[in-house]
Amino acid sequence: MTSLPTLSTPPRRPIRELPDELISQIAAGEVVERPASVVRELVDNALDAGATQITLRLQAGGVRLISVEDNGCGILRSELPNALKRHATSKIASLSDLESVGTMGFRGEALAAICSIAEVSVLTRVDTPDEPHGWLFDGRTGELQPTARATGTTVEVRELFYATPARRKFLKTDATELGHCIEAVRRHALARPDVGFAIWHEGKLVAQWRAVAGGGMDALRQRLADVLGEDFIEQAVAVSWPVDPPDDGLERLRVWGFAGVPDAARSRADWQFAYVNGRYVRDKVITHAARSAYEDVLHGHRQPVYALFVSLDPARVDVNVHPTKIEVRFRNSREVHQGVHHAVEGALAVPRSGSNAAEATTPVASPAAPAWTPPARQAPFSFAPREAEVGHRVSDVGALWGFGSGGASTGSARTDVFASPPVSASAAYAPDTVRAEPVAALAAPQPLPEGDWPLGRAIAQLQGVYILAENAHGLVVVDMHAAHERIVYERLKQQLDDQQVASQPLLIPATFSATPDEVATAEDCAGVLAELGLEVSMLSPKTLAVRAVPTTLAQGDPVELARSVLAELGQHEASTVVQRARNELLATMACHGAVRANRRLTLDEMNALLRQMEVTERSDQCNHGRPTWRQMGMKELDALFLRGR
Repeated sequence: MTSLPTLSTPPRRPIRELPDELISQIAAGEVVERPASVVRELVDNALDAGATQITLRLQAGGVRLISVEDNGCGILRSELPNALKRHATSKIASLSDLESVGTMGFRGEALAAICSIAEVSVLTRVDTPDEPHGWLFDGRTGELQPTARATGTTVEVRELFYATPARRKFLKTDATELGHCIEAVRRHALARPDVGFAIWHEGKLVAQWRAVAGGGMDALRQRLADVLGEDFIEQAVAVSWPVDPPDDGLERLRVWGFAGVPDAARSRADWQFAYVNGRYVRDKVITHAARSAYEDVLHGHRQPVYALFVSLDPARVDVNVHPTKIEVRFRNSREVHQGVHHAVEGALAVPRSGSNAAEATTPVASPAAPAWTPPARQAPFSFAPREAEVGHRVSDVGALWGFGSGGASTGSARTDVFASPPVSASAAYAPDTVRAEPVAALAAPQPLPEGDWPLGRAIAQLQGVYILAENAHGLVVVDMHAAHERIVYERLKQQLDDQQVASQPLLIPATFSATPDEVATAEDCAGVLAELGLEVSMLSPKTLAVRAVPTTLAQGDPVELARSVLAELGQHEASTVVQRARNELLATMACHGAVRANRRLTLDEMNALLRQMEVTERSDQCNHGRPTWRQMGMKELDALFLRGR
């Protein structure tokens, strides 16, 4: 049997001040992880200097040389010796500046930390009459000499980690480090379409993104297409929240950008770009908010793709919580969470089938859709009394949609394929007013002219499962059960959303042992819990009692629900647990109420389903995230039969 190593107490050492060089090397260990860290810091400074063109030159993946050249404002000769000193910066001068940082860099440690582990030189020139030429400053010797240069600054970092060889052993191959450097520049390029970027490695141009003229959404769209590819833009929808921001000059929360459609989701979360006031961040609040907006439309464990930009008052966000500035902390996390969630959810809610016909083999975002103003939540249906009170059947749906009487079988005694689920399956979980009404009993919106139907005209039903339709672009294939399931589901959600969240008191409060964090969250977020229909009170410092739950979830486990909500509130200051649980219940109801496979539909019934898909939110995916329709264009059909070859 092997013995475990014993740990001995080290001898006592005196407390003493560390030398400045060692302090800078310790700071470098926090700031500089690899060459990409240096690239990020230097590009931050170039952008703060007002550069419109930034060129990065690398050797050996950035280990031998990192050179960042810009055409910014430059550095005065008198300020050059201070540029590489610890805690020397032009970004902040007081505590109030620190609490409302509006620049990319600010800490004043990066250049000094880099200078302590590498050979750094700065070549700069300011365009003033007093500066007829540039200056070259050697960070190691402090030597300053005149030289020729256009306005701007070039910072060269050579032999990274030469002073700390142990750190150099942990670097990867040159190709890997080069990839990280390109990724660092790419993140900056996405946020600044007005700036051109070029990356050279070993004398070869490896990436370049030219500055985009103009501004606004068009410039961002073009830069995203240049950096991420045309496929990203073709399968993305514009995001803007609020829809009509007030123009009063105040710094309010704004969210904009592009969110990929569910079909564009990837297996990894490598195409998720979030920015706060122009700074790329990895923030749990934003990530959770964006992911929760995709819950209803994403299949399995697929990861959404997006490029989202959040702007708010710099005083309401702390960017000084991480040496690499990759993390931030919001003063009001719940506000940011709700803003991002509503922005993405509203953009995804617009049915792509209803905005414009697809031009590819999969439904994509309509190029004609408004870039910044996704419409408010639609209410295309009014919830009428039940079928017995109205007198319509699905076989009469042609009269509702203006098809005329020729195609309808008015005398049919068939069971309504869109009928609501049995009350016994859901009455114990939902209020009596929440039920799936027959589609034929709904007041339908005014249909588009036949030639403008995005999903076309139904022509046949395949094996009782798929609807085949013809539109101007070719063939449309619709999964009728998945499509109708989404229609019923959205109707149930809207019907429930029109009411207040009803709370049902428990006859016997459910008690459970709580952690200190859960107790603190229950006290701090009592108002939020009440909005969600939950009443959680403290019985003792270690015990909580659930006294009321949402009516729709009365049959569930109140303790498990309370724990989940408290955990999410404690982490994100915003909870979607109740909404998620409610939606799962309504999804089950919708599945039972949707038209089943192997059910024969008339052409009028199929056309009615297509028209409803065009005006129903999120109708491009079913409740489980699977697509409800696909477009096969004429080019694809011609290729199948080798036409034109």
